[in-house]
Amino acid sequence: MNPGTHAEGAACPKEAADGPRPTLRRNYLSGFENVAQTLGTMAPTGTLGVIIPLIIAKTGNGSWLLILAVVGIFFLILVNINVFATRCASAGGLGTYAGLGLGPRSGAATKWIYVIAMLFSVAGSAPSAAYYACLLLSRSTGIPNDALLTVSVTTLIVGASWWTAYRDMKLSSDVMFVIEVFSLGVIILIIAVAMAHAGPWIDASQLTLQGSGPKAIGRGLVLGFIMMGGFESATTLGEEAKNAERTIPRAILHCMLPLGALYVVMTYFLVGLSRKYGIALDQLQAPFDTIARANHQPVMGALSSAGMAMSYFACTLGSLNAGARALYSLSEDGLFFASVGRAHPANATPSRAIAILCVVAIAAPALLLLRGVTLVDCIDDLSEMAALGFIGSYFMVCLAAPAYLARLGRLQWPTALASAAALILLAGVLVKSLYPVPPAPECYLPCAFAAFVLLGLLLSWRARRAPLAPAAA
Repeated sequence: MNPGTHAEGAACPKEAADGPRPTLRRNYLSGFENVAQTLGTMAPTGTLGVIIPLIIAKTGNGSWLLILAVVGIFFLILVNINVFATRCASAGGLGTYAGLGLGPRSGAATKWIYVIAMLFSVAGSAPSAAYYACLLLSRSTGIPNDALLTVSVTTLIVGASWWTAYRDMKLSSDVMFVIEVFSLGVIILIIAVAMAHAGPWIDASQLTLQGSGPKAIGRGLVLGFIMMGGFESATTLGEEAKNAERTIPRAILHCMLPLGALYVVMTYFLVGLSRKYGIALDQLQAPFDTIARANHQPVMGALSSAGMAMSYFACTLGSLNAGARALYSLSEDGLFFASVGRAHPANATPSRAIAILCVVAIAAPALLLLRGVTLVDCIDDLSEMAALGFIGSYFMVCLAAPAYLARLGRLQWPTALASAAALILLAGVLVKSLYPVPPAPECYLPCAFAAFVLLGLLLSWRARRAPLAPAAA
């Protein structure tokens, strides 16, 4: 089955045929590239080094159970995504799926929500990579680790991501896969050595959820959701993947379940080790470096910090690839400027969409940092904006899935239940992220996100035209 077709003859948008207008390269990416795109965007090493320690600080002995529950929530979301991913392939990803179930206006809104989510994922991941790179650079050279250095390194990281994404999607996939395999190997080795030296392998406090209850687990829920954000990014490779309706759903599942299991196991070990060594994981600049040095492995500790920087570089690159393809798809739909819907004539990448996202992704953290916002607050605010986008786009797809199947006459109760459960849980995560109302400036972030979506819709209204014809110049 060719990408852009639908197994049951429904209204999956067809791709423009090859012609004078340069397009993305068809039937180009294998299952490996789809896996690498998902792996890179999820940034498992960065998640283990930053997000999971914060979850542990909030949730304590119940952290492993919270993460197991979050994996279950994302499995429900995946059921809804696969309603579309097994039938339709498009660079628009989740936005195209929402449009199939809820109509073109909802599809356009969802595409903008997803583009903005990925934009802020790039803008948050690049300074996260710079944080660890500057930490290593300052330790080894004595250069002051100030805002100017962070902005400079962040710009270099976005520039490197631009060059890689601009050149070739297979190159991007190779880079992301090598980075994550290396960095995950380092931190798994650090934890394995630490457990061999210090155990406990059986931690009764965690197994009995001592001191942990619904309130504690609720405090870590939003962070748990951020942990898995971007797991669906391979859906934006629909126009380029071979046998997309089969390889993309498999790639997502083959990343989500093993990484979910890894997060649960590593969380269990980290809680035990933090108690053994008396360390507060959420107050450490580099938790794996600290654990490695406690076990007389300074080289492995330094490698773990380098791995963290590289993992967030991979996240920057993966988010850039996904967001640029969604923006490219908006142009193909006639809802953004026509030039953005033309791929690079030699590289067959959405080069203009990539450039637009890179410019904004450099400007956002640079403005915050140079205005005196601390790096940690900058990363937190940008990551929160990305999380709001993920929640919104997942919600729209879970709402669209039963409507789409009902139109096809194929809606069955298991899918309906999965959709209802996912919608309720997503709504709960959103409410938990907004209430109790956080202090300023965090309380303004939802309004800022809504303003960005409105700006995108206004741009679509301004650029509105007929979808690009195959023979467009």
